[in-house]
Amino acid sequence: MQAVVSVRDVTKVYEEGPNKVQVLHGVDFAVEQGEVVLLMGPSGSGKTTLLSIMGCILRATSGSVEIAGREVAKLSERELPEIRLKHIGFVFQGFNLFPTLTVGENVELALHLKKVRGELAKKESRHLLEQVGLAAKYDAFPADLSGGQKQRVAIARALAGSPRVILADEPTAALDSTSGRNVMEMMRELAHTHGRGVVVVTHDSRVLEFGDRIVHMEDGRISDASPEEAMFMPRSASAGADSLLMSA
Repeated sequence: MQAVVSVRDVTKVYEEGPNKVQVLHGVDFAVEQGEVVLLMGPSGSGKTTLLSIMGCILRATSGSVEIAGREVAKLSERELPEIRLKHIGFVFQGFNLFPTLTVGENVELALHLKKVRGELAKKESRHLLEQVGLAAKYDAFPADLSGGQKQRVAIARALAGSPRVILADEPTAALDSTSGRNVMEMMRELAHTHGRGVVVVTHDSRVLEFGDRIVHMEDGRISDASPEEAMFMPRSASAGADSLLMSA
């Protein structure tokens, strides 16, 4: 299988005046085409920082970052948005839908960013919403949807432009068990049927069965874990400060 995202010997150090905090310590991590990787561990362990680096939102302090075979760690700030738009789709815990736009318009906005406009954007938006079972909600507003439906709209929006990588930060945290399962079933289908590489940051032990691989992260270092080991990983009631970067 081909790795769609690869980081090698990645470190991340935050500096504020004389103070330095190292969040990632020489991380090696790869996501292959067609697999779902669950990234688990306690709050503050570096999960969302790593996800943000893979999503070209944050820069690594050192190390290599490849997206779809292209080294991006040294690209300029002007070049990174093109990588994000072409290759990466994001799904967030808080849905991040625009309340004054309809469901269809929320998806179309993502298409506009990728230079798909007019009737073609409307047609593609309807197609994406059909894929997540929400074609009938095209003209509805987010306030009229359940949490599970909002997350499905967010997935449809993440699929705009057919990115090769889906990065999801706590996508089931705000959902009941049924809606959470539905969302993870979609994630698995995106990987297994459509060949995307999917990374899910999660504290939710209910989703373990959907991961092809489980990676445990603690103190900025990672290791593979079995589902049985993952059941006993430290959990947190919320994603805490580690999730703020992705929701900003």
